[in-house]
Amino acid sequence: MIEFFKTTVSFGSVLAITISWSMNKSLFWAIFHGICGWLYVIYYAIGNSNNDDINQ
Repeated sequence: MIEFFKTTVSFGSVLAITISWSMNKSLFWAIFHGICGWLYVIYYAIGNSNNDDINQ
């Protein structure tokens, strides 16, 4: 169970860093969003649900 939690948190951080870098091209924001992890991923998914970039 602990390994699953560690893997899930790590994946969320990597996903947040990837999304942040593709949107901002800033190392500072990538690190900050990596710390936020899944919170930033959920924010991005909700905040950009109508964004044309996602649908292309």
